Amino acid sequence: MANPFVHVELLTQDVEKSKKFYASLFDWKLEDMPGMDYTTIEVGEGTGGGIMKKPMPEAPDNWFPYVQVDDVAASTRKAQSLGATILKDVTEIPNVGWFSMILDPTGAAIGLFQPKAGM
Repeated sequence: MANPFVHVELLTQDVEKSKKFYASLFDWKLEDMPGMDYTTIEVGEGTGGGIMKKPMPEAPDNWFPYVQVDDVAASTRKAQSLGATILKDVTEIPNVGWFSMILDPTGAAIGLFQPKAGM
């Protein structure tokens, strides 16, 4: 399938409370990333994700999905030309790839993700 959902992040005000809840509710492996305020979620089969403190404190806690694209810069510009608002422009995740965050024309948020070659 072209452009699958590849990652889902929980953006939360209370990371520790969220980690405790989801670790108790599901059989997920949670791993804190060294040197980062980020916890990965390994689910076994299916799409994994992460948990982090939300960057916009005024926004409600939410799950944020990412879709894989071949060229995140081109896809971000295309989304903008189709009426999307860019929340976070293309940003590199060292050794992983690049992402951006947009609001579609109806106000729904979604992330675009391009993995580093060979990932």
